[in-house]
Amino acid sequence: MKKSTGGSKRSTGGVSRRVTSREVAEKLGISTMTVSRVMNDRANVDEETRRKVLETAQQLGYSPDHIAKSLVLRKTHTIGVVVPEITHSFFPEAIRGIEEVTYTARYHLILTHSAEDAEREKDALLTLESKRVDGILISTAQRVGDDDLYKHIIRLGVPIVFFDRCVPGIGASCVSIDDEESARRITEHLLDHGYTRIAHLSGPQKVSIGRTRLDGFKMALKTRNVPYVEELVVEAGFQELDGYNAMNQILNLPKERQPRAVVAVNDPAAFGAIKAILERGIRIPEEIAIVGFSDDIRAELMPTPLTTVRQPAYEVGKRAAQKLLAFIEGGSPTIEEIVVNTEQIIRRSCGCPQV
Repeated sequence: MKKSTGGSKRSTGGVSRRVTSREVAEKLGISTMTVSRVMNDRANVDEETRRKVLETAQQLGYSPDHIAKSLVLRKTHTIGVVVPEITHSFFPEAIRGIEEVTYTARYHLILTHSAEDAEREKDALLTLESKRVDGILISTAQRVGDDDLYKHIIRLGVPIVFFDRCVPGIGASCVSIDDEESARRITEHLLDHGYTRIAHLSGPQKVSIGRTRLDGFKMALKTRNVPYVEELVVEAGFQELDGYNAMNQILNLPKERQPRAVVAVNDPAAFGAIKAILERGIRIPEEIAIVGFSDDIRAELMPTPLTTVRQPAYEVGKRAAQKLLAFIEGGSPTIEEIVVNTEQIIRRSCGCPQV
């Protein structure tokens, strides 16, 4: 019978058990502290001793007990991430930026998905807190009841950094874009090209980006002395179906009261609106122009490529992770609102000359 040469457990009377650092130390005649220093890549160990410890640990099948280590250090080297959806390109790209930073810093991610639902978000946050994550990165769901749970977790000493969708005034940093300014500029782009009757498919007003993008839309109209028309602003949501339903509501208006252009809260809502427009046999942009927000990977693949605002999702995720790690590693309580720049991407859907 062949002897076992691997594994992190030894068999004792048919029962497997975990090899300890003490056994490694005893075999080499050194202290368990020295073994611990080597296994945790600490200084103050000569290279020959380091080599022998690593070789012996491999021979015996020893691996550090990370659970015990986390109890001693009160750190798990895990970070929780809560995102509201993963079907569109923004959040997967933001997660890529987060993972790039955390992997380099040797932290593991626990990714959760709220599906735009407050109860699922609450469950995700409570689960992450129970797993003793070192910090949480979150973009809020569109149907959130109140801020009490965020405040509770912060009081427990778990740092939170919001990204993209933020909750101001609760003692947490946020990494986002200037949604108000970006929405103002994309609306002004339409105004600059002669559109005056413009509709807005807004996001839920309980969510920060829904409010600020509507504020930017209103600001652009006010600056150019164009009247704000209540019936042309519909509170929709962030998904294709939301945009589709909101656009149909606007297209049910008499022809003379319909808009000549549309600003959607994001690209998925714009995709739904485009479907509703085309189903009515209305041409884009000849009869109705439309712009979105986020530069989803499908935006340039639409039958009429979509003009939009490019959000640097990777950079948002990266900066949020850097801010959280700075808090975890340095204990700095500095609260910041970090703003990442956007870019207008002009395509054919707005009917304007491309630059």
